[in-house]
Amino acid sequence: MLKPRISVLYRTLLKPQSQCQHHALRPLPSQFRKFTSAPHLRLPANPPPQDGAKPSEKEEDVFVPKPLGRPIGFPTPPKAGENTGVRSRKKYTGTTMSERNLEKRKDIVEKWSQNYFRDFKNIRKYKKGKTFLANSRIFRQDMALYFPNFHGGTLEAGTADTTPVLSGKVSVVRVYSSVWGEAQVETFTGTKENEELHELLRQSGDVAQQVDVNIEENWIKAWIIKLFQWRLRKLRRKEDWGKYFVVRRGVSDLIRETIGLLNGRVGYVYLVDKDCKIRWAGSGDAEGTEKDDLTKGLQRLIGEQRGQTVRPSKPKPKKQQPEVVQTEDQGLPIPAPIVF
Repeated sequence: MLKPRISVLYRTLLKPQSQCQHHALRPLPSQFRKFTSAPHLRLPANPPPQDGAKPSEKEEDVFVPKPLGRPIGFPTPPKAGENTGVRSRKKYTGTTMSERNLEKRKDIVEKWSQNYFRDFKNIRKYKKGKTFLANSRIFRQDMALYFPNFHGGTLEAGTADTTPVLSGKVSVVRVYSSVWGEAQVETFTGTKENEELHELLRQSGDVAQQVDVNIEENWIKAWIIKLFQWRLRKLRRKEDWGKYFVVRRGVSDLIRETIGLLNGRVGYVYLVDKDCKIRWAGSGDAEGTEKDDLTKGLQRLIGEQRGQTVRPSKPKPKKQQPEVVQTEDQGLPIPAPIVF
């Protein structure tokens, strides 16, 4: 069997390519406009800023936190035993198996759409997770809403609820779920950062207290916290061991959206009165006068608890002294009339 010549194969392969190169090197007609000569079609993706102007930022990256416009919390008072995390099995009401599976699929999609990285995106987007500014004054007692009940383990043996601990006392409640969130809370309530706050807590006796709620839904981290409980006990007095909660379950999305726990990696501070009402709230790092506002709010609530509500005093009107007028006729002094 004869094999074809190699030269014939090369000739057949190279001939179309040479023709294409010949056509590609042919000069363009003068009546056609070159693409590079149209500047409006070749704009850069990020145009350089003008003289003295800063590069433009996206609208989502220029978020400015604002003070709370209304009280936050629940309209009904909390009860011990709520939000324990024990949920009853949901019953799907579809008539057929496919309809019930579609309902289950919706729940699964909704659960997985709220992923772990959403919180880290909010940290970058909202000034280290700060989503709102604290108000300069506390909320009125008749307008304030209630702080929910949390159920979890304490530094003492067993589990407990936060409602019995908060009832009857003024409480500075610190809520966090990470070391970084705890560091943010320290900017409000740290012993070095806010010495006046701790002095008020010491002088109040049993009227005011500080309560920590460490929300840790990851069972591995919760196990590590339980392993190092001896260290946490050393940092606190024995009577304060029951005021440190490690919450693993029961913190639903409704609770987070209602009291402002919009970011699970950020620290939050609440002032809660004897009726478990939220009178003041702060998030993220303390900025401006937020730390002083927390101290003033605590002092105001301690006064309310003791029945010493401070009200602005009105200046008393001064009594007008009668002026002595000298008469020209008689030369006797007579009192001038007092105008009321």
